[in-house]
Amino acid sequence: MGGLRTRVARGAVAGAVGTLALDTTTYLDMALRKRPASSTPERTAELLASRLRLPLPEDPARREARLTGMGAVLGTAAGVSAGVVLALLRERWRTPGWATSTGAAWVLAMLVGNGPMTLLGVTDPRTWSATDWAADVLPHLAYAAAAAATLRAFEAT
Repeated sequence: MGGLRTRVARGAVAGAVGTLALDTTTYLDMALRKRPASSTPERTAELLASRLRLPLPEDPARREARLTGMGAVLGTAAGVSAGVVLALLRERWRTPGWATSTGAAWVLAMLVGNGPMTLLGVTDPRTWSATDWAADVLPHLAYAAAAAATLRAFEAT
């Protein structure tokens, strides 16, 4: 399966592919249901910036742009990191099947994606409607399937 660096690199690629799948699924949902983007990434970025005492622009347009960018970068970092963790976990399993890999990737994606926002009080999944859950679960499932398939493809080479 390769050395640690190879596994980490493959995991990062798998996480990036999964993140692309998640983002595409989310944007498709927004287009089909004509819904606005979620503000939770920006609110999370703002809370983290505040807690880390990072300065934000005072100008509202520049502040919004900075928070939008920070929210997107945090999402990408979460997805890539989850891919690395998945790749390292797969090394421990003898022959992980599709369901095991996809299930583990989905759990990781849900935890990494929603955990920080829940802990920071940005969102509370206990209050989500069925539609809210579907809008969150389905993109994370797309992430899981894409990341797991990417890792399996690497292992086949």
